Amino acid sequence: MSVTDATAERLAPRVTVAQGVRQSLTLAWRTVVQVRHNPWELSDFSIQPIMFVLLFTYVFGGAIAGSVSDYLTFMLPGMIVMNMLFVTLYVGQGLNTDVHKGVFDRLRALPIARWAPLAGRIMADQVKQAWSIVLVLGVGLILGFRLGSPGVPGMVAAGLLLLVFALAFSWVAVLVGLVAKDAERVQIFGFTALFPVTFVSTVFVPAETMPGWLQAFVEVNPVSILAKACRGLMLGGPVATPVAQSLAWAVAIAAVFAPLSVLAFKRRI
Repeated sequence: MSVTDATAERLAPRVTVAQGVRQSLTLAWRTVVQVRHNPWELSDFSIQPIMFVLLFTYVFGGAIAGSVSDYLTFMLPGMIVMNMLFVTLYVGQGLNTDVHKGVFDRLRALPIARWAPLAGRIMADQVKQAWSIVLVLGVGLILGFRLGSPGVPGMVAAGLLLLVFALAFSWVAVLVGLVAKDAERVQIFGFTALFPVTFVSTVFVPAETMPGWLQAFVEVNPVSILAKACRGLMLGGPVATPVAQSLAWAVAIAAVFAPLSVLAFKRRI
């Protein structure tokens, strides 16, 4: 094979799935390495969940549950779910920043899969998600939270379920990051859309304490379903139905938002 043929083969526009996966992993590693050079990135999604755990436990715990320890046991699995959703916003913010800085213009000139930059960003998010789950759980254990009968296997299963859901929900953040004019608007989306969805759920209080007309929405809210699944896995209780429903929601979210994100990405670049 001549040098010209070898170069043409290397720069061929068609990329196999295996090559695309390797390229996605490379781009994911690029995003993860950025944290080592800028450790303050961890503070963005580390300080806020710690503050929420402390505030809700010691300010509202006694009033809501009558006992700080009882409320911590109920609230912490839901807090981990809420934090997972907000951490996904950093996928959209980072993606939006890269688009505006021309990073994707340079990637477009390379013979890589068009979906690799999006997949790489989402893969890197899973590392941050794992860190946030461990962080919030660690703070809870320090404050007195204790796992139920499932023990460590249940905790690991809950963590894996959260990562699967985060993988699917990240496509929502990707779409927002691609259509938003700047990174600040991605953050605004989080406050205007995610806060109502997470607070009108069973993250902080049982559905039975809410008005009947609101309970109908709370029961079908995917945040409530995921929180119920995590409580069952971490504390004990029914898990088959909420876990299956959470996985179904994850598949549905990915099926809708992944194609829309890829389409928006092609139009954007």
